[in-house]
Amino acid sequence: MIFYNLNFELFFEIFSGIPETAYEWIEVASIFVESVAVIIILFSLIFGTIRFILYSIKKKLTARERFQDYKHGLGKALLLSLEILVAADVIRTVALEPNVTNILGLGLLVVIRTFLSWSLVVEMDGHWPWKARPE
Repeated sequence: MIFYNLNFELFFEIFSGIPETAYEWIEVASIFVESVAVIIILFSLIFGTIRFILYSIKKKLTARERFQDYKHGLGKALLLSLEILVAADVIRTVALEPNVTNILGLGLLVVIRTFLSWSLVVEMDGHWPWKARPE
C-alpha cells in the first residue's frame, strides 16, 4: 500500500510554517485582509483600464461618459478597499497590540480614511452623502 511509504517527517517539515498561536493566526488574518484590499484595487484598475480602452476603441460611449464610468469604477473599488483596510487595522490594533498609542493611531487612520471615503463619494456623486441627489 502507498500509505506505508509516507514520510511523516517530510509532511511536518512542509507544514512547519503554519502559525501555532492565536497571536500568529491573527497576524496572518490581518495580512490576508490587507492583501484582499490590494487585490481589489489592482483588479479594478486593470479591469477598468481594459474596459475604458475597449469602450474608447468601439466608441461605445461619449468620451465624458467613458471617463465618468472609469472614474466611478475606480472610486467604488477604492471605497471598498478603504473599508477593508480599516477592518485590517482594527484586527491588528485591537487583537495584537492594544495599547493607547496604537489605539490613537487607529483612530487617526479611521478619521483619515473616513475623510478619503467622503471625498470619493462627493467626487463620484457630486453631492455630500447626507444630501439628496441633485436633479
